[in-house]
Amino acid sequence: MFFIMGISQGRKKLDFDQTILCGHCGRYGHLEVYVIYSYLSLFFIPIFKWGKRYYVRAACCDTTVEIEKDLGRQIERGEVTSLPSDIIPQTYRYGAPRQLRCPSCGYETVDDFQFCPKCGQRL
Repeated sequence: MFFIMGISQGRKKLDFDQTILCGHCGRYGHLEVYVIYSYLSLFFIPIFKWGKRYYVRAACCDTTVEIEKDLGRQIERGEVTSLPSDIIPQTYRYGAPRQLRCPSCGYETVDDFQFCPKCGQRL
């Protein structure tokens, strides 16, 4: 007889969505909450989970911030329906040009460009 078992890392998007004006990039976006955990599986069935960590991600600029476990558990149970607007760090100054990152090559530029100056990909 043989056993098929392994340890992996899982990620689950929680049922949480909040519209915000992002303090990081200055655009409208959504906050999404994820839980990341490690698990032991036996015959491809998860048996035991440990090491849960909760993250909030701004979908507009992909900024991710870890949040406290208690707050993450409350969101997971559906007890929290809104997060404070300052949960994403404030780096954008209103009126200042936004920093954009090219999805193709990763080059950073200001929002004056519609195309990447380095590779020509549409921003």
